[in-house]
Amino acid sequence: MSYRFLKGHGTENDFVLLPDPDGSIHGDLSADRVRALCDRRAGLGADGVLRALQRDGRWFMDYRNADGSLSEMCGNGIRVFARYLLDHEGASTPLEVDTRDGVKTITRAGHDFTVDMGSPVVHDKTAIRVGTVGHEALHVSMGNPHAVTFVGSLDEAGSLVEAPGFDAAAYPDGVNVEFVVRRGAHHVAMRVHERGSGETRSCGTGACAVMVAAALADDAPRGTTYRVDLPGGSLDITWTDDDRILMTGPAVLVASGTTDL
Repeated sequence: MSYRFLKGHGTENDFVLLPDPDGSIHGDLSADRVRALCDRRAGLGADGVLRALQRDGRWFMDYRNADGSLSEMCGNGIRVFARYLLDHEGASTPLEVDTRDGVKTITRAGHDFTVDMGSPVVHDKTAIRVGTVGHEALHVSMGNPHAVTFVGSLDEAGSLVEAPGFDAAAYPDGVNVEFVVRRGAHHVAMRVHERGSGETRSCGTGACAVMVAAALADDAPRGTTYRVDLPGGSLDITWTDDDRILMTGPAVLVASGTTDL
């Protein structure tokens, strides 16, 4: 069976988007199909799959990592999702999208989108390993789990082909690991290994977790905006007075077609 797809990215974190308003086309989207779609040699190539469903009168973003596993939330993906809804489904902002981490509100910010990512949850310090080298990290949840570590150079992340070692008791479902360097006042850069996808060009929830860790380390006042540089671009992140994380960045649709993968 052939079905429609779109391809898009947010700061080069790329996705296959499957329009499926009533859930009749894909049903229970299998891990095998997700892996086939995301395969960069034999498929369409992506860091994950976004399925656009409607539930109870609201759009729901069903997100799967490239290995087919479920994820609670995807910060770059939800901006691509919003771009699709505005360009192809007649939606307008402010726009509410349901996710496995609850409802997210998206607004336009010029050519970009701003997403209210909700309130962060800061846990205890933890540790990650690259080979035999250990790094202290901060456990931050943005709906999905993150371990944020500050390093002297992003080269300390290694190749990130393999997932860094982590405390399985702290992260029973795996973890996204962010390596961070400082670039200036309220300005950081990062690399990330995403669970289920490997190293990606960008991670929206990861950038939010990094901003939280940096703001806490800097004792920055609420309302301060941090610029977070990623290999695929930059995101602006603000931690508001009412404990919300606002993420602003681009979203682009680059292709559409049909596939029988």
